[in-house]
Amino acid sequence: MIIIPARIGSSRFPNKVLADIGGVPMVVRTAMAVRSVDEVVIATDSQEVVSIASEHGIKAVMTSRTHQSGTDRIYEAASILELKEEEIVINVQGDEPFIETDVVKSIYDLTHRNAANETILMNSCYKYITNPEADDPNIVKVVTDENDIALYFSRAKIPYPRDHHFDRYKGHLGIYGFTVKALKKFCSLTPAPLESIEKLEQLRALYHGYEVAMTQVETESFGIDTPEDLERAIKHHRL
Repeated sequence: MIIIPARIGSSRFPNKVLADIGGVPMVVRTAMAVRSVDEVVIATDSQEVVSIASEHGIKAVMTSRTHQSGTDRIYEAASILELKEEEIVINVQGDEPFIETDVVKSIYDLTHRNAANETILMNSCYKYITNPEADDPNIVKVVTDENDIALYFSRAKIPYPRDHHFDRYKGHLGIYGFTVKALKKFCSLTPAPLESIEKLEQLRALYHGYEVAMTQVETESFGIDTPEDLERAIKHHRL
């Protein structure tokens, strides 16, 4: 199942998930982009989002307003939906209206391969980005080991090219795959100081000694974090 967390009260961009892109709210457009892969449910803290989703034929469930992260929110949704421990849940962010189905399928395949490995708590992906893109704190960077296991995620430019030019930065896409069992474990962990500092929920897993498996993907999609990104999205939709 694909669950899309949709918090209405964003401090940086209020009501972002309902921003209009070509006559369709952003979170609904995201759900439409991935519903050919699997069943899609929006997990939200807003009755308005539930109603709008219903108007577009998308299922939505109400969740708490107090969750620290989108992953905490999708776990509540998985509990409401009574999903079994071995089922796979893909967390697609509500601000990815142009996400390709191949990317979601790549995360599903990675999660399926790692389902029995209890050291790997989360599965996600990255794409290569340019040096100037790596300067943007809204684009999260990840560094990995030789097996594509994440070493760290940051809004800062990592790795820092001290002595020479470097242009192989890995830009993290905020899409995660879990088994319901792993999702439950993640949400039982205490929120980490690094998670609070960077505002990156995946750091909770690393802080507590678990692994985040990564895979490289090819994508033209981009997350919408600012009003400027929204303008870019509207232009992209018109192309």
